Parts: sequence; structure tokens; C-alpha cells
Amino acid sequence: MSNYVLEANDVAIHYGGVKAVDGVSLTLERGQIRGLIGPNGAGKSTVIDAITGRTRLTRGTVHLAGHDVTALGATQRRMRGLSRSFQRTSIFGQMAVRQQVELASHKMGVADSQADADAVLQELDLMPLADATAEDLGYGQQRRLDLALALVGRPQVLLLDEPMAGLSVQESHDLAKHLKALTSRWDVAVLLVEHDMDVVFGISDVVTVFELGRVIASGAPASVRADPRVREAYLGSTA
Repeated sequence: MSNYVLEANDVAIHYGGVKAVDGVSLTLERGQIRGLIGPNGAGKSTVIDAITGRTRLTRGTVHLAGHDVTALGATQRRMRGLSRSFQRTSIFGQMAVRQQVELASHKMGVADSQADADAVLQELDLMPLADATAEDLGYGQQRRLDLALALVGRPQVLLLDEPMAGLSVQESHDLAKHLKALTSRWDVAVLLVEHDMDVVFGISDVVTVFELGRVIASGAPASVRADPRVREAYLGSTA
């Protein structure tokens, strides 16, 4: 039995002659955060689409908690505990915070959607805003609400596509703090695609670097930051 809650093996997505992702393998353990970085167009979001079932694989397999889910669609994978967020928030602006989190929980088939929603709101410090309309929240709070929607039903794996996009430095650090804490307390595995290097290297247990649809480095944050190829290809003088 594998120790990994998520295993993506030899994943490839080709569009004609274009190899958007070409033979990528990734694993996640429970309670682990794996940062995924690389230049724009490197294939990071495409890998998330592949793992969550939104894009059909050219080749490769995806296993969740030891079960092959390669043939399952995105909704089926979500019901089995594989959740994600998108670069743009998926909140409903006209709906109250608690109302939409409870609705998402209900659609997941959670028996006590109110308790599930309360737990998520409490974890992300959104309980004081439970009755507020989403469009009246600040952008950082809206980002936390978007994360709350991804967390209903207690997923085993959470794939986040640039959750800090558009946030101030302080908002990014606040969200990162919440993410690190809930990863530990809820024992959820996180794959984090993010351009904020301070966040990625600050909270990730492992960092993987993409270039042109391939992994060019992977390991502990310090070793990846020091890798000459990574410094040349991506981190540059800021490494």
C-alpha cells in the first residue's frame, strides 16, 4: 500500500505537436505542501487540470489514496476527496458567506452541511463574516472564501492555482499562515502553484520546478533554491 495520498505518474498532455506537459510524476503525502513553480506557460495549471480530471491525459495515471482515478471525471474525483481552486475566485457575489459554503457542502453530500461549513469558516477566520454578502468582502477575504469552498467535505488533497494572485504582501502572508495551519490540523495534502516566491519557499515542505512541461528540479526548498539550473532558468538574481 502506497504512503502517498496522491500519485501522478508519467502524466503527459499533448495538443497535436505541442507537449504542454511531458512525462511529469508528482506525489503528495498527507499533511504535506508541495510548491510548484515555473515561468508562465511552463504547464503548471495544465498539470492541475490533468490531476483533477478537467483535461484528458495523453498518457499517464493518477491515483488517489491508492485507487486509480484516471478514468474518472472531475466531479467524481472531487467527491472522492480531490479538490482544487482556480486563478479566479469562484464565489457568488450576491450570496452570504455562510449560505454559499453550506450550499457547497450540501452539494458534496455532507450529512451535516451546517457543521461542515462552520468548521471551514472557523478555520479560515471567516466566522465573523458569515452573514456578510460576498461582494462586500475585501479581496483578501474573498480569496479566503474561495479556499473555504474548496475545503468543504474535508478533501484529502487540495490543489491551489495561484491563491495569492492579486493580494497585498500582508494578505498573502495571512492566507499562507491559514493554509499552513489547516494543512497540519486537517492532515490535508496541498499542491500549491504560486508566483510569490516568499510564500512558496516559506511554507512548502517540497518544491518542484517546471520548465516547458517538464520537471527540472524537485526537493527541499533550500536545495531547490540553490540549484544552478533553477537559478538560471527561473529564480535569477532573486534566488
